[in-house]
Amino acid sequence: MEAPSPARLYAAAVGAVLFVLGLLGFFYTASFDGLGDYEEALGTLPMNGWLNLLYVAAGALGLLAAEIAPRRYALAAGLLFTVLAIVGWGSDALNLIVGLLGLAAVAGTAQPGRKKRHSKKRGSKVTQEAPKEPRRSKPRAKPAGKRA
Repeated sequence: MEAPSPARLYAAAVGAVLFVLGLLGFFYTASFDGLGDYEEALGTLPMNGWLNLLYVAAGALGLLAAEIAPRRYALAAGLLFTVLAIVGWGSDALNLIVGLLGLAAVAGTAQPGRKKRHSKKRGSKVTQEAPKEPRRSKPRAKPAGKRA
């Protein structure tokens, strides 16, 4: 069995954490007053209804994408949360960590459809297999009624 890719681990783990964080955030505050109006939750984590909604949606999407398209999710989430950290919306530290981990997971995951080239090693020289020759067809039999 293959080991899961970094993007799949990221999508599953970060998706679960964001989903639970968003749900817990609704117990602290569910106000949708303004984007910049925060209440402190879970220590020093700023929360509001919009952030809770973003975390629940991003988390649910991550859990769904873990099997279908983990690399695309990791790239999208990595870019989104990095931009949110730069802009300063929500928790800068949390957004930056989630964003950079997503970009690192994308970098550590091979693209689908690209196969690694393996070479056969003989002694100290590295040689590649010769290309296969095309298959030759057998000559056709002459029709029964015609003789040459």
